Amino acid sequence: MGESRRILLISGSLRQRSTNTAALRTARLVAPRQVAAVLYEGTARLPHFNPDDDTGSPPAPVLALRAQIRSADAVLFSVPEYAGALPGSFKNLLDWAVGDDQPASLDGKPVAWVNVAPRGAVHAHDSLRRVLRYLGARVVEPACADLPLAQTDLDAEGLVQAAHIRARLAAVLEQLSGAAPVPAWLPSRTPRPVRFLSPLGQRRTSRRRTREARPWPVYRAGGRRGTPARR
Repeated sequence: MGESRRILLISGSLRQRSTNTAALRTARLVAPRQVAAVLYEGTARLPHFNPDDDTGSPPAPVLALRAQIRSADAVLFSVPEYAGALPGSFKNLLDWAVGDDQPASLDGKPVAWVNVAPRGAVHAHDSLRRVLRYLGARVVEPACADLPLAQTDLDAEGLVQAAHIRARLAAVLEQLSGAAPVPAWLPSRTPRPVRFLSPLGQRRTSRRRTREARPWPVYRAGGRRGTPARR
């Protein structure tokens, strides 16, 4: 079995018995063994987006949102359509995500969504796709699925009981986890050895020190300290 993948589940609805949230809560229960599915529940606590507040110390709910996104290897959304567009509270969440310029943000992260609206939510998902691409997220098309649900499909605990829906949700998580080849907590690059010129002008490799971001400059024997040699 491969390394565990952490997938963050984000609902676009604040309703108590939302079918979107129900689908994600059910997905958390049926997640494959190699997937740790975590449901984000802080949308209602996010303040209204204001660029003036997105400074070096944004509000605590915003920091919590960004921390959860960074710690995830992929993100799965389930979003309804309100008045032909994304719900305002969910768009507010995405607006706060835009300002996160730290490593492991949504930039380059695999994302997908499930649609549970029986009539579809084409306009909302078209808008979601545009925003996610603006954020630099990587939409995993095979993991995007239509799973129509009604309130009658939920049990007393607000979970989906239909076996075929549960199987589809598990398959979505499986597909999405496969698009995240390296867990977020593993280094993404292997440090390269530092190469420099010996006093005899011969190139050799240091076994003592490596540097991840970039190699040290190459210096010629007898050259002035701080003057890189021409390669």
